[in-house]
Amino acid sequence: MLAGAALAAPAILPSRARAAGGREMLRVGLIGCGGRGTGAAQQALKADPNTVLVAMADVFPEPIETALRSLQQNAEIAARVQVPPDRRFVGLDAYQRLIDSGVDVVLQAAPPGFRPQHVRAAVEAGKHQFVEKPVATDVAGVRSVMESVRIAREKKLAWVAGFCWRYDFARREFYRRIHDGAIGEIRAIYATYYTGPVKPMPPPSARPPGMGDVEWQIRNWYNFVWLSGDGLVEQACHSVDKILWAMRDQPPAKAVATGGRQTPNHEGNIYDHMHVVYEWPNGVRAFMGQRQIAGCFNQNSDFLMGSKGEGVIDGWRAVYIKGESPWRYTGPNNDMYQQEHDELFASIRKGEPINDGEWEAQSTLVAIMGRMAAYTGQEITWDMILNSREKLVPEPLTWDMKLPIAPMAIPGQTKFI
Repeated sequence: MLAGAALAAPAILPSRARAAGGREMLRVGLIGCGGRGTGAAQQALKADPNTVLVAMADVFPEPIETALRSLQQNAEIAARVQVPPDRRFVGLDAYQRLIDSGVDVVLQAAPPGFRPQHVRAAVEAGKHQFVEKPVATDVAGVRSVMESVRIAREKKLAWVAGFCWRYDFARREFYRRIHDGAIGEIRAIYATYYTGPVKPMPPPSARPPGMGDVEWQIRNWYNFVWLSGDGLVEQACHSVDKILWAMRDQPPAKAVATGGRQTPNHEGNIYDHMHVVYEWPNGVRAFMGQRQIAGCFNQNSDFLMGSKGEGVIDGWRAVYIKGESPWRYTGPNNDMYQQEHDELFASIRKGEPINDGEWEAQSTLVAIMGRMAAYTGQEITWDMILNSREKLVPEPLTWDMKLPIAPMAIPGQTKFI
């Protein structure tokens, strides 16, 4: 695929000359063109009428073409989907070519193992970003992201997190009331993310002849820890983030966990269940249950037990408080995915960029803390995590390199690094 030159359309203002309060056209680039990336692109274009999608990047060509067809079928935004073949970037370096093509806003939706590298390139180039969760799959990656957050803040760049529940009206009101003391002092939290498999690993026999290790693993990215972070970090991190939200974004002091694999997954090395107990210095404990097994009870809820009552988020349904100050959310409902982009672009236009990066990185790190507790079978403290030498993502990464699949972690044998 040809590398695109910087855009020169006269109706579009170059990044370096962008006026924060104006209505100039903002050029949007999408990195990672799967379902979540496609949704993010649609929401970005709906958030601001003076936006245009001008570039797309993915490791593989097929997702770009699928995403383009989907976006072009949406009459509301189709005219602002302007991605010619020379701005459809493919390959391991596609993200950099997109960033160099002259975009103003980058939507980060590639597999999370690549996120630290991608967000660093974007902030160094002075781009605003929507950054999907989680921000990394290992501790080294989180450290890198924290430095990127600092750079973004210094450059006054917007950074909106993909932890979408923080942009939901009902949950915002719920946690505001929790923080105002509606249930008294929080004593314990129980959060669930019980669901089915996300992207089951195909058998080795399905691997096409000649396909290298790197391509095979990226095409099945969810099943490899270095790319997805495992189910707790990639999916149930939403629940971990809500636990942190309840605790005013104060990290836990330590964590213990159980976990393993009960259902076969061929060559994949992720668990299909974990249960983590996080503990804070004041004795509050949060119990995080995560499972991805078909045919089981499903639930995605939050139960906050306090000294004066209980706060409940009943899945996607009711949000309420029981006890001395009973309450049930009856306000307007919103599309939290759309709200993320509405607020992102509004902050850019206003010249007061949102930066969610610090708490997004911390929530990712707390999820990794839980995974490491499950993998090792040890009690993991916050100080241990902050000083961990864990690095899972291979560098440099090339198409033709040998990349043996790491064995699945075994509690009691896998060592904390």
